[in-house]
Amino acid sequence: MADEQPRSSVGAAPDSAAAGEVRDKRTKLKIFFGYAPGVGKTHSMLESARRLKDQGVDVVVGCAETHGRPETAALLEGLESLPRREITCHGTRFSEFDLDRALARKPAVLLVDELAHTNAPDCRHPKRWQDVLELLDAGIEVHTTLNVQHVESLNDVIEQITFVRVRETVPDTVLERADEIELVDLPPEELLERLREGKVYLPEEARRATERFFRRGNLLALRELALRRTAERVDVDVREYRREFGIRTTWPAAERLMVCVGPSPSSARIVRGARRMAVGLRAPWVAAYVDAPDAFPMSPADRERLQGHLRLAESLGGEVVRLSGSHVSAVLLDYARRHNVTRIVIGKPTRRRWRDLLKGSLVDELARGSGEIEVHFIAGDQGTASPPTPPAPRSAFRWQDYIYTALLVAAATSLGIAAGRYLALPDVVTFYLLVIMISAFRFGRGPSLAAAALSVAAYDFFFVPPFYTFSVHDVRHVLTFGVMFVVGLAISGLTSRTRRQEREARVRETRTGTLYALTRELVGAPDAEEAARIAARHAADVFGGEAFVLLPDASGGLAVHGRSGDTSRLGEPELAVARWALDHGRPAGQDTDTLPGADVVCIPLQSGPRTLGVLALRAPSREMLELEHQGFLDAFVRQVMLAVERARLSEEAKTAALRVKTEEMRSSILSSVSHDLRTPLAAITGAGTALRDDRERLGPAQRAELLDTVCLEAERMERLVANLLDMVRLESGAVALKREWVPLEEVVGSALARLEPKLTTRQVVVDLPEDLSLVSLDPVLFEQVLVNLLDNALKYTPEGSPLELRAARADGAVEIEVADRGPGLPTGSEAHVFEKFYRGAHPGVGGVGLGLPICRGIVQAHGGTIAVERRAGGGASFRIRLPPAEQPPSMTTAGDEPPDGKEPTS
Repeated sequence: MADEQPRSSVGAAPDSAAAGEVRDKRTKLKIFFGYAPGVGKTHSMLESARRLKDQGVDVVVGCAETHGRPETAALLEGLESLPRREITCHGTRFSEFDLDRALARKPAVLLVDELAHTNAPDCRHPKRWQDVLELLDAGIEVHTTLNVQHVESLNDVIEQITFVRVRETVPDTVLERADEIELVDLPPEELLERLREGKVYLPEEARRATERFFRRGNLLALRELALRRTAERVDVDVREYRREFGIRTTWPAAERLMVCVGPSPSSARIVRGARRMAVGLRAPWVAAYVDAPDAFPMSPADRERLQGHLRLAESLGGEVVRLSGSHVSAVLLDYARRHNVTRIVIGKPTRRRWRDLLKGSLVDELARGSGEIEVHFIAGDQGTASPPTPPAPRSAFRWQDYIYTALLVAAATSLGIAAGRYLALPDVVTFYLLVIMISAFRFGRGPSLAAAALSVAAYDFFFVPPFYTFSVHDVRHVLTFGVMFVVGLAISGLTSRTRRQEREARVRETRTGTLYALTRELVGAPDAEEAARIAARHAADVFGGEAFVLLPDASGGLAVHGRSGDTSRLGEPELAVARWALDHGRPAGQDTDTLPGADVVCIPLQSGPRTLGVLALRAPSREMLELEHQGFLDAFVRQVMLAVERARLSEEAKTAALRVKTEEMRSSILSSVSHDLRTPLAAITGAGTALRDDRERLGPAQRAELLDTVCLEAERMERLVANLLDMVRLESGAVALKREWVPLEEVVGSALARLEPKLTTRQVVVDLPEDLSLVSLDPVLFEQVLVNLLDNALKYTPEGSPLELRAARADGAVEIEVADRGPGLPTGSEAHVFEKFYRGAHPGVGGVGLGLPICRGIVQAHGGTIAVERRAGGGASFRIRLPPAEQPPSMTTAGDEPPDGKEPTS
C-alpha cells in the first residue's frame, strides 16, 4: 500500500533488534500506578492476577494489603498466598513479606503490594523495592503497586503541594526498569466519597486525612503529576518503538515543536514566539540550526548574533541542536521526522522574490516537503532596522597572483596564435577556460575573475576579426564572450567552494587528530594531576595562548594542576572567574555572558551535576570559541573531564580498597589477638589472684608453679606484642638493617638458646658447612627469623620428631633450610602461609599468624626470598635464599701482620 510505514534501514536493524532482544529476555516488572491511596491499585492488580490464573499462569500473592476493605479481600479467594514472616523488634510485632519463601516457591508471577514499603529492621533489605529487584534477578515476574508521591524525583514537588514530607520513596530507576506501567485513575470526587464512606481509612483516620493530605486541590495536582508521569513513559515507549521499526512519518500523539534559528536579527523574536507556543501546548521544543558547508561563510557579526540566538533558546528551556548538511530544508525535515516533531516554527520570508527564484526559498521547501508536519510562520522584527552587517573578511590581496594570472592568459594567447592554423576558434576558447580554472584553484576567486575578463579581452583582440581591435562585426561573437565570462564565473565559484570545503576538511582532520592524541595520552595518565598537565599542554597548542587546568583542593579552593604558561599571571581576578565557573557550572570570562571583560575564558569540566574543575584559556584563538567550532571545544573539554573523572574515581576506588583492607586487618587483629591476649592475661590474673588470696594455704611447690605460670604467660604475651610491633615496623618501612659480617653458627646458637625452654625434649639436627663461617646480615633481625621458623616447626611437629636446620652456599648465595616432620601443609596453602593472620587448620595450635609474615618481611629487607614446600614423607620445609654479598674482610688485623711480610717464628 502507498501509506505503508517505511521500515528501518539495513544498518539500523541490528541495533534495534538487539535492544528488543534484551527487553524480551529480561524478567518483566509491571507497576499499577496511582495518584493517591484508595484509587484501586491493589484491586486492579488482584483482578489482573485472577485473569492470569484463569489462563493457566502460575500466580502467587506474596503480599497484598487489603486495609480491611472487604471487596479487595474477596479477590484474594482462590489465589495462592505465601505466609507472612513474623518479626518482633523492640517489643513490636511485624508481619512482613517473606522473600526467602518467595524465592523458594519461584512462581511465574508474584504479586508484591506497596513497592515503597519500608521493611522491619531484621529483614534482608531495608526497602521492599530492593526485595522486588532481587526477585527480578531470580527470574520471577513481579506485579506491584505504587503511588506518585513515592517517586523520588517528585519528593520536593509533593512537599511543596501538600506540605507533607513523604519519607518512603522509590528511585526513578525502578520505574524506568518497569516493562509496563498501568495507570489506575479515579476522579477526586469519587475518591473523597470513598474516603467518607470508610472504604480507604477508618472514620477517624479518614477525617484527619481529609483535613490534611486528601484535599481536593492536592488530589487534583497529584492526579496531574501521575498522568504526566505516565504520559512521559508512554512517550518514551513510542519513541523506542518508532526507532526500533524505523518509522519516519510523524505520529501526532504528543506535541513537539522545532524552531529554525539563523543569524537574522528576527530570529530572537521567532525563538520567543516558539517558546510561548510550546508553553501553551505544554510541549517540549527544539531550536535547530543547520551548518551548510556549501554556503558562503558568515561575517563575525552574523556568527555572534547566531550564537546569541542559540544561547537565548537554551536560557528559555529549549533543546539546542546543531545539524550539518548541504540541503538545509532536507536536513531539518529529516530531523523532524526522526524525532516525531509535530510543528515547525520559522520566520516569514523577508528576501525579495527574485532572490528566492534564483537561490530557492527555505520557507517554500519546508512547506512543500513537510507533509503531515504543521509549519507555522512568525513575523520577525519588521520595524526594527537591523544593524549594518560588516562584510565578510576577505583574504589578503596579493598582487603577485594577478601578475601570474596575466602571464597565464598571455601564455594561452601565445599558444593559440602559434597553433592558429591548426585550431578552430572554439578550440582556442578551451585554452582560456583552462587558464580560468587554474587561476581559481591556485590563486582564488579574485584572480580567477581577472583571468575571465582578460581571457575575453584577449580572445576578442587576437582571434576575432577585425584583428587587433576590440570592435566586433559579427554579433555571434558577443554571445561567445558572454558564455566565456559566465562559465569563468561558474568555474571560479565552484572552485572557490571546493577549496573552502578542502580547508574545512583539513581542519576537521586536524581536530580529529588532536582529539585522538589527547585521548591516547589521557588514557595513560595515572592521576588527575598528570591528566591536567596533558590537557593544559594540548589546549595551549590547539587554542593558542596559555592554558591552565584548575582542580578543587582539600580546603575547597582552586589549585593549578596543569599549566602551559606563567602561573603568576593567573591573579585574583582570573581565579575569581574560575571560581564562578566552578560554582555555577557555566562558562565565564572573555566573550561570554558572565564577566566578559576578563582576560581569560573559564570552561567548567562538568560531569552531570558535579563540576570537577575548570579549563582556563588566556588569549585563546577567537575562531576556536565561535559557533562552528563549539562542537570541537565541547569534545575537547569532555575528553579532559572524562580523564579527570576517571582519575578521581580511581583514587576513590584505591581509598575505598585501602579502607576495606584496613577494616579487614582491624577485624582480623581484633578477632585473632583478642583471644590470644585474653588467654595469657586470664592465666596471669588467675595465678596472681591465687597468690594474693590463698597464700596462707599454698605450699612452696604450689607457689613456685603459679609463679612459673605467670612468667610463662607473660613471656607468651610479650612475644605476641613483639610480633605485632615488628609487623607494624616492617609494613611502615621503619626497619633499618644493621648488616654485619658474623658467623652463621653464632646466629643459630643464639636462636637455639632463646628456644631452649621449649627444646628440652626435642632434637634439633644442625648442619652448617665450614665455608659459611661469615655471612652479611643483621644478626638481631635474622635471629628473629630463625626463632619464628623453629617455633612454628615446634608447634606442628609431634614429640619425638626431630627438627632440621641446614645451610649451604650455591652460586655465591646463602641458602638456609628449616624442616620438620609434622603434618605438613594443606593442599594449595603454600601461597597463603606468609599472609598476615593466616593459620593452618590444625586444632590445638595457638598463635595469631604473624610469625611467618615477619620472617618474609625481614628476609625481603635483606634482599632475599623465602618459600615453603611440602616434604616427601610428611612435613614442611622453609627455604631462605640470601643474595651474594661482597667478600668478607680478612680475619687478620693490621696489628697481626708481620714486618716485611715475613712469617712469624716461634
